[in-house]
Amino acid sequence: MYTSHMSDKKITVLDLLDLDLKGHNSLNLHCIAGRMGLSRALTVPDINRPGLALSGFYDSFAYQRVQLFGRGEFAYLKKLNFEGNIETIKQFFSYDIPCAIFTHSITPDDTFLSIAEHAGCAILQTDLESTEFSSRLLRVFSNLFAPKKTMHGVFVEVYGIGILLTGDSGVGKSETALELVERGHRLVADDIVEIRCVNGNSILGQGANKLISHHMEIRGLGIINISQLYGVGAIREQKEVQLVVKLETWDQNKIYDRLGTDAHTTDLLGVKIPLIEIPVKPGRNLPIIIEAAAMNERLKSMGYYSAREFNQNILKWIETGEAQNAYYGSEDSY
Repeated sequence: MYTSHMSDKKITVLDLLDLDLKGHNSLNLHCIAGRMGLSRALTVPDINRPGLALSGFYDSFAYQRVQLFGRGEFAYLKKLNFEGNIETIKQFFSYDIPCAIFTHSITPDDTFLSIAEHAGCAILQTDLESTEFSSRLLRVFSNLFAPKKTMHGVFVEVYGIGILLTGDSGVGKSETALELVERGHRLVADDIVEIRCVNGNSILGQGANKLISHHMEIRGLGIINISQLYGVGAIREQKEVQLVVKLETWDQNKIYDRLGTDAHTTDLLGVKIPLIEIPVKPGRNLPIIIEAAAMNERLKSMGYYSAREFNQNILKWIETGEAQNAYYGSEDSY
């Protein structure tokens, strides 16, 4: 199923500044000093409040993390500057710190900035409060450092359910997705889908290349732009993968699931995702089948299992004796 394995990309402080985040995800960061340190790598996706380090206690100092300065740390820095104690600050920057971030639009004094410039450490500033910024930055780290893979398939959103269509080349994935878009659903990515594991239990999918993710290749037609043909309402940037539908050519010798009582899953980056195998042959309306699968998956998420209820009703019917009367008359007996 996997077509390639993405190599781990080196993430730098400059990459953090260049992130195109909007709304409640925006970090509102800008560099106020130490631009030479923007090339430093972020290796640990976590935050450290350096209060103990500034007081001179450097045992177990988590210098590999982003150092976050709030009002408390800034008040202590002013105290150190007033006392003329800059050796503690010099010792702080003697460690290979990726960057230091000041919240509440705080600007440190010139002495602190000068030492940071000399150490080649970037000093960033944001207007957000410390707690809000911490939660946003940790969400960003969760996405940036998430395990990633690329897959061959088509990713669509049907009735709010993220469905990843997989199968051999030429089985009809793109054509099925095109019909789904025509019926009012949305395309996330075609042909090459990038998936990443977030928080260890959720799989997010998007196009591996934003320039081509909303284009589709239809054999005999060529490349089409979905957003231009059907409008921006027919596309989506990313979506959680909630169901995998494998399309395969009909095999007369294979026994396909006709009840749906057995739950099948597939492993995506260590997360179990529900799997449905749909045989393809002329005359089968795949878009309608996939729409029904999406609605059935929503019912399952609400605790209702159609196949399980059907099976239980059959067993109860057999136990009541009505099943025997249905096949044998009242005068018939064993």
